[in-house]
Order: sequence, then C-alpha cells, then structure tokens
Amino acid sequence: MVDPAVNSTASGQTASEIRSGNLPPVTYRDLPEPLSLKKVVGPSVLLLAGSIGSGEFVLWPYISTQTGLALVWLATIGILTQYFLNMEITRYTLATGETAVTGFTRLWKPWSWLFIIMAVVPWMWPGWATGSSTALTYAFGLSEGAVIPITIASLVLIGIILTVSPVVYKTVEKIQFFLVALIVLFMLYMVFGLLTGESWSALVSGFTTEVPQIPEAIGKLPIALLLGAIAFAGAGGVMNLAQSNWVRDKGMGMGALLPKIVSPITGEETTGAAIGHFFPQDEANMKRWRGWWRVADREQFLTFFVLGLLAILLFMMLAYTYLGVGGEAKNFDFVRLLGQTLNESVGSWAGPAFWFTGVVVLLSTNLTVLDMIGRIVADIAKNNWLRDSQAWSESRLYFLVVWLMVAFGSIILLSGVSQPLLLLVIASALNGLVMFVYSVLLIQLNRCMLPRAIGLTGVRYVAILWAVLFYGGFSLYLLSDQLGKLF
Repeated sequence: MVDPAVNSTASGQTASEIRSGNLPPVTYRDLPEPLSLKKVVGPSVLLLAGSIGSGEFVLWPYISTQTGLALVWLATIGILTQYFLNMEITRYTLATGETAVTGFTRLWKPWSWLFIIMAVVPWMWPGWATGSSTALTYAFGLSEGAVIPITIASLVLIGIILTVSPVVYKTVEKIQFFLVALIVLFMLYMVFGLLTGESWSALVSGFTTEVPQIPEAIGKLPIALLLGAIAFAGAGGVMNLAQSNWVRDKGMGMGALLPKIVSPITGEETTGAAIGHFFPQDEANMKRWRGWWRVADREQFLTFFVLGLLAILLFMMLAYTYLGVGGEAKNFDFVRLLGQTLNESVGSWAGPAFWFTGVVVLLSTNLTVLDMIGRIVADIAKNNWLRDSQAWSESRLYFLVVWLMVAFGSIILLSGVSQPLLLLVIASALNGLVMFVYSVLLIQLNRCMLPRAIGLTGVRYVAILWAVLFYGGFSLYLLSDQLGKLF
C-alpha cells in the first residue's frame, strides 16, 4: 500500500526506511522513468555469458556422461532458483542504486570483508581460461604444453581490454553480446544438425520416467561435483550478486543516478562513493517502480532462464548422444573425446566447431569472472573504507583487483595446477556455500528493510525460502561428507 503522506517533495531528505548505522544514509530522489526492454537488455546477457561457461558447457554435460539424463530436473530447478535469486538481487539495486553487497553491509558491517573473501577465494582459480586454452589446443592440434602460456596470454589480454575501456560496462556488454551470439549459433546447429530423435526422447524420459532414478544417479557422483553443478546451473556464487553491479552501470532504476566504472586512462573518473538514493512512495514513483520491475523481470527471465536452461539441456543431450553413459574419460578429457566422436560420427568439421565454441564459451566466462570480482571488491572497498579518498576511486580499485587476479591466476598455473575440471569443481563447490549465505541475507534485505509495497512478498518469498533450504541442505551434506572423510 502506498503511503500518501510520502511524496516527491521529500527529495533530498534522508530516507529513514534504509538503515544507515554502518554506511552514510541514502536520500530521497524521484525514480527515473522506466526504459523499454530493448534498451535494458544487457546485465542478464553478461550473467548468461558467465553461466554457460561454468555449468552449461562443462559440469552438466560431464554429469550426463556419468548418469545419463536422470538429473535434468535438478539442473532445471537449479537455474529456476537462480532466476528468483537474481531478481531479488536486482530488486534492491532498482530501488536504491546500491549493489546488493552494499545493502548487506547496511545490515551488518563485517559482511563487507566477508564478501570480499567469498568473492575472491572461490573465483580466483583460472579454470575457465585454462579450459578455453585446452579447447583451443584440441581445435588446432596444439601440444598440451601450449595450454599454460596461452592461458596466461588470454588473462593478460582480458586485463588490457578492461583497462583501456572508457566505460567498462559498455565494452564488456558489446564483447559478450558478440560471444553469446556465436554460442547461440552453435546451439541452433545442435538443434538442427547434431541432435537426433533419440536425443529428444532421452530428454523427455529424463523429465518423466527416469525421475525415480534420481537418488541412484546422485549416488554415482562425488558430492563436491554435484553441489558445484547445482551452484553452476546458471551463474553461481557471487557472480549472481554482480547482477546488481551491472544493473547499476546499465543505468536501470536508481542506478541511473550513481557513478559508473570507467578507465583511469581513457575515461572520466568520479571519486565519490556509490551511496544510493531511495524514492518516495507516491503514486508517480510507484508507477515507475512497477514499470522498472516488469522490464527487469522480462530481461532476466528470457535471457538468463530461458536461454540458460536451453544451453544446459542441449549440451547435456549432445554429450549423452555421442559419448553415452559410463565412459572412462575423466576431467576435461571428455571435451576432447566428444569432439573426436563428433568428427567420426558427423564430419571432420564438427569436432573443431564444438571445440571452438568451447573456446568462446569459456573465454566469455573468464571475462565475466574478472569483471565481476573487480566490481564487487572495488564497490565494497570504496563504500566502506575509502569513501573520502580522492586518490582511490572505485574505478582505480577495480583495475587494481583485475590485475591482481591476472597475476594470481598466472602464478597458480605456473605452479602446476592446471586441470580445468578440478579448478571448476573447487570454485563451484565453494560457491554453493556462498549462495546459502546470501539467500538468507536477501530475505533480511528485501523483506525486513525495504517497505512492503516494493519488498519481497508472495510467491517470490517462498522461492527464496526454498533457495535457503536448497543450497543450505546441499552445503550441509557436503560439509558432513568432507568431515566424515577426516574422522
């Protein structure tokens, strides 16, 4: 219910609804006019680009070679749960312009440095860049020894591209639109050229007659791999939280009123912290709010959920169709074997097309990962500890973090840890735990702090409660499983 006593004349006054004990208060500003769907498409494309390279191309297809398609329901529930989570992450940013992590810090100050740990530790492993380089060696017949130098070169190249971009979000968005378009082309090729009637029949069976086999299928997999795949049925971990950073820099909702990350070399920096605003809940602002919510929800549902789920199912069917179940290919070798089998079954060009798609998929994910970590860490550091610094803008902090990640990834590779699937399982299992934590926090943020008229209610509240149980249950299972191995 809209409070008639609150109207746009409150502009500039402190918004008492948003807690200000840990950060400076937000002030009232009128919500900008909502834009059309065409003009806001972007944040979910970046999230899709990150998700396809983690679960869709690697983990779930690998699982289908171990269990068949009995776990397609688990993948579907995983990405549907993430759709609801992403919209709650988006809700706070549309309403205030601040990122979700900034909102968490308003609830409890230590979440600031805890989320830096949660962002960096699970994502610092260069599994996506390594996977991209490995697929490249398959496509062009290069030796295994070329993987590490190519991977380091790709990390450095991504760092350079991000550093020289006048407005980083716009550059990343353009690159990811192009890369996602290439991935969609291969998905169309799978539908019309590679998958058979048997493939589709097996998928239907996975959703129907094979449902009773789900417990048996789960028992065939290491629990860390399963939790990782569930976390990466979609994006996973703090990558979902970066949705709010991208929504802000896209200029959606109150994000239009906050500064963007720009290159310290080619862009025009602002040194202020990204402390947000909140809108008075009068009729005009509430009408704009409903418009923003509708367009943000459509963008997320169509791009992230529909295309993301289609990618998972298609790549699972492809691996199942051409490799079957129970193959001995372990780790990333199943990607090489799948390409070779496509060569033999379809034509000499099918394998390289698949491998090159893998290069694009995993490279797009690594670009998203570096951008995401840089954004989250810089946002936290600037808003919490460097608000008044003229030397350290959010943009400069962003580029410092990006290059530190490039350096760390290179060191990891040079130390000899270079198996892509191992690195991805480490990252994904840790991210399942992170998702449990922020599912709880989103309830506190959007139901307990935001006013009921714009906050978390109804079916969406039930969906987030489910997320708490879903990720919390699997995380506890992983913890007990690992403790059982120690004692």
